[in-house]
Formats: sequence, C-alpha cells, structure tokens
Amino acid sequence: MKKTERMRQAVSGPLEAEKLKEHTEKGWKLVAIEWEREVESPESGLPSDVPFGLHIAPDTQRLETNPAEREILIQLMELIVQEGSYARIADEINRRGFRTRQGMKWSAVSVFEMIPRLIEVGPHVLRSSDWQKRRQHLTEGTSRSKNDSQQFRTI
Repeated sequence: MKKTERMRQAVSGPLEAEKLKEHTEKGWKLVAIEWEREVESPESGLPSDVPFGLHIAPDTQRLETNPAEREILIQLMELIVQEGSYARIADEINRRGFRTRQGMKWSAVSVFEMIPRLIEVGPHVLRSSDWQKRRQHLTEGTSRSKNDSQQFRTI
C-alpha cells in the first residue's frame, strides 16, 4: 500500500523554476502555496480572528464554544486518524454536509490550514467523553481489509 509523503519547505525569496523542476523530477507534486504579509490592524480589545470552534458570546466580550464548528473539528480529527490525504478528507467532510466558516466547500488547503487549530484543541477534545465513545468506533475498525482501508467510515 502506498503512503503519501509530505514536505514543507520555507521560502525566503522568489520561487525558482529550476527548483520546482528539480522537485517535480524527483516525484514531488506542488499542492499548495501559502502567502503572508504584514498589515496594519486597528487596536481593539477583541481578536480579529476568532479561533475556529469558538465565537464571541452575544451578551459579552468573551469567547465560547461554537457547537457546529466543534463538531467539524472532531470530524476532521477522526478523518485524520484514519490517515486519509487532505483532499480525501476534504471530499468526505463535504460529503457529510459540512462547510467552512465562510460557507465554502472544504479543500485540501483548508483542511491543511486547520492542522494548527486541531493541535491546539486536540488535548481538550481527546479527554472528552464524546471522543472516548467515537474512539471505540475508530479502534473497532483497525482489523479492516486492505481494500476496505481506502474508504472512510461514517460515524
């Protein structure tokens, strides 16, 4: 069974066509480019980007759990545990009817961008009783056949 190998490379200058060609010849496929820049931001007491899985409580200026987004985080964790590619995870999460915060379909890039958030919330989710029940379903399927391992289980 083949497994996808991933590599993330920091870039400090313009992309060089020769380097792209060199990696392509070695079997690598470019799957994402991440851009960043510094911008001026207004001073305010509220965060400009509320972390996924949370929202600002309507009656206060504090953050509280967003149940719909928390469910998406849990679903993403389950699919990542099953070792699918980001593209397959995005397809499955879309098939289950979930959308990004902007109402768009999930893509391999949007799933990849959730990894830091999943790392951040993972310890809290993994201790929850919900996750313990879900984990039983995941571990029950570890003796699946090789053909069966290509499919995600619906939990």
